Amino acid sequence: MTDASFAVIAAAAAVTYGLRLGGLLLAGRLPRTGRFRRFMNALPGTILLSLIVPAALAGGLWSWVATLCTALCSLKTGNVFLSMLLGVGIVAGSRWLGL
Repeated sequence: MTDASFAVIAAAAAVTYGLRLGGLLLAGRLPRTGRFRRFMNALPGTILLSLIVPAALAGGLWSWVATLCTALCSLKTGNVFLSMLLGVGIVAGSRWLGL
């Protein structure tokens, strides 16, 4: 590895930890009521959807089946780990079978 590689890795680490530290310092100053609270409560779901939908669209039918089964399992059991295992198992099984 060259010196430039180490500099890029160090810069990426500094930016990452700076963002984390900034979030911790800023969290105490944010409002905890009203519209901002509703926005913050909805944020995890919207981020999750922004990650899942493009992958499901690109993956085809079995990705949609896995996504639906994962969502239903999560709603029914409340167990996120089990839901993720189910979804990954469906996609892995479909690929193993060549579907």
